[in-house]
Amino acid sequence: MEKRQNRNAEKHSKKLLIIDDDIKSNELLSSLLKNYGFEVFTASDPFFGLDLIKRESFDIVLLDVMMPKIDGFELLKKIREFSDIPVIMLTARGEVSSRIVGLELGADDYVPKPFDIGELVARIKAVLKRTKSNNNFKKIIETESGLKIDTSKREVFLNNENLNLSTMEYDLLILFVKNRERVLTRDNIMENLKGYEWNVFDRSVDILVSRLRNKLKDNPQYPKFIKTVRGIGYIFIG
Repeated sequence: MEKRQNRNAEKHSKKLLIIDDDIKSNELLSSLLKNYGFEVFTASDPFFGLDLIKRESFDIVLLDVMMPKIDGFELLKKIREFSDIPVIMLTARGEVSSRIVGLELGADDYVPKPFDIGELVARIKAVLKRTKSNNNFKKIIETESGLKIDTSKREVFLNNENLNLSTMEYDLLILFVKNRERVLTRDNIMENLKGYEWNVFDRSVDILVSRLRNKLKDNPQYPKFIKTVRGIGYIFIG
């Protein structure tokens, strides 16, 4: 049974959706998050959760990876077909490869179970803060290469085609645009995109850049937007 939690939430609290097939886990987590002022909705059926995202306006989604009908990675793919809503993956699978898969598919953060509720809340707030701060940038940005960024709606268009960037991809693009023609090292990117869980020993930054390039249809051999500075990092030239 699907449950709406926190009916007495404050008027301006953030709306959060938990998608997890474990009903008891949903109830416990929603009760804890309610104490932090969130308005929490839950869906134990992933397809019901997907439908809720299409019909309702949420600020962020907590998505469990291991579900029987469809796993969280596949559900995230479906979400990214129509929405750039921030998504934090929750999983008992803590290996680096699983985290990389989540980031490649457009997750904004990846929290392994079991987790401390205080840390989870901090991660949620960090993602929401990034979303809000990027909305304070110049409202419409256009480049000679046909790129148009509507920061009020967090939408990016290339030759009038909506690129449907994830929150993480959008944040990276804004970072590049703010630092146009300036080389950004991987450390620069990790430092500026605070709140994401980076691992200096894996290729999380490179994977994120590659994902953004694919959305921009940018050939790394003949770049129009993002140029690789070998051994150093990247530079935005678009």
